[in-house]
Amino acid sequence: MKKPKEFNIVAIGTGGQGILTLTFIMAEAALKQGYDVKTSELHGLAQRGGSVSCHIRFGKKIYSPIVRESEANLIIALEPLEALRACYYGSRENGTVIIFNTFPIVPLSVSILKESYPSLEKIENVLKEFASQVIPINATEIAKKELGKGVFANVFMLGYAFGLGLIPIEKKNLEEGIREVVKEKYLESNLRAFELGIEKAKS
Repeated sequence: MKKPKEFNIVAIGTGGQGILTLTFIMAEAALKQGYDVKTSELHGLAQRGGSVSCHIRFGKKIYSPIVRESEANLIIALEPLEALRACYYGSRENGTVIIFNTFPIVPLSVSILKESYPSLEKIENVLKEFASQVIPINATEIAKKELGKGVFANVFMLGYAFGLGLIPIEKKNLEEGIREVVKEKYLESNLRAFELGIEKAKS
């Protein structure tokens, strides 16, 4: 596998969806691949469903943990509205790929103000302005059906992105990253989620 000079990922979702876990797994895997790695996180009321955004940058030598506007290679969003929050990190010209989970988590503000949650079609059309490729998948429903819990959608999406050839890290290192980060009692389920993501990407 050819190592890029640098590779920039933005992972975003809401509190409780496992964005930090996803970030730590990718960071560990990139280190095992021999990359220099920098990460950063920005979140609000994560435990109350607030937005959680993490940056993962790796390559030959990385000096800053922050992905600059328009410079993300890959955006992984675990919720549709959160994909919109992160879209400005992408760029058609730079070949950004956005993968987003189509399962919505309606913000409390939308419920209280009785605002309408935008349709997935509208969300996808906006995302296409910031990416060369936009890939929607209902990761939460697949995880619920195949693994029993939607919480495994984060690692499922990691496997899905890898299966599509979008992450320049070897499979064995991503698996080791999962083993390093995930607690023992959840390890088998997360490894299954990773494999399931790869299978879905190749089907």
